[in-house]
Amino acid sequence: MPSSYPLVSISHGSASRVAVVALLAVGLGAAVTAKAQAPADGEPSFPTWGLGLGVMSEQEPYAGIGRDNTPLPLLQFENRYIHLFGPRIEFKLPGLDIGDSQQLNFGIVGQYDGSGYEEDDAPILNGMAKRRGGFWAGAAVEWSSSFVDVSAEWLADASGNSNGQVVSLGLERTWQLGKRVLLTPHVGASWQDENYVDYYFGVRESEARLDRPAYIGESAVNIEAGVRGVYMFDRHHSVLMGVEVTGLADEIKDSPLVDRSTTNSLYLGYLYRF
Repeated sequence: MPSSYPLVSISHGSASRVAVVALLAVGLGAAVTAKAQAPADGEPSFPTWGLGLGVMSEQEPYAGIGRDNTPLPLLQFENRYIHLFGPRIEFKLPGLDIGDSQQLNFGIVGQYDGSGYEEDDAPILNGMAKRRGGFWAGAAVEWSSSFVDVSAEWLADASGNSNGQVVSLGLERTWQLGKRVLLTPHVGASWQDENYVDYYFGVRESEARLDRPAYIGESAVNIEAGVRGVYMFDRHHSVLMGVEVTGLADEIKDSPLVDRSTTNSLYLGYLYRF
């Protein structure tokens, strides 16, 4: 089952780069895996292993927090039942073939999300209670065709910190340019429920001050667009890149903690496949 789910940032906290790179890695790693595994009979060879290192650069929405640049290790493993890349794991379920060029794929997914902040991350957060990330789990489905891949995913906060839920929808298509380059533009939308938005962007009455009034978060829909790319030197060595821009919903932009209407992330990495 290809793991080409949408590149959708489910978080925008001081450590949201963890969630961003998880989904970047899913799409980038799937492209590398699909290309490198494709033998003459069309059946992928399992299992596969990969190790690498990447760098994430992200601009976050909180006021006073500058651009964050962080090195991130990459670990990939895939067989017929499991796909692991970075902090995300997928348990593959039986798919459904629809004709010669269409397929429905299903999976149970889990990932660590390092979203959240501490009060010393920025002056606007002074006096705020710490917001934590945690482990998220849910389900994903993908309709794959020769024209476009459409995917949907539901995740819930299994750690119970925000008690939030996120539903993501994405569309993407991969083009092969020559023998070595794969390019995947994508667009998506991410719905975040009121628990999620209030936890990460709300201000409690006990946290309010003159320049930070109390704020109750409501459910929101963010819009994302970007492109992923892979340059394959050979079956073992690949360079991965990703660029994404997210338009924040009004329910997030209106938070007194936020001072921008968009966020963006850049990713560059190297992967060695055994």
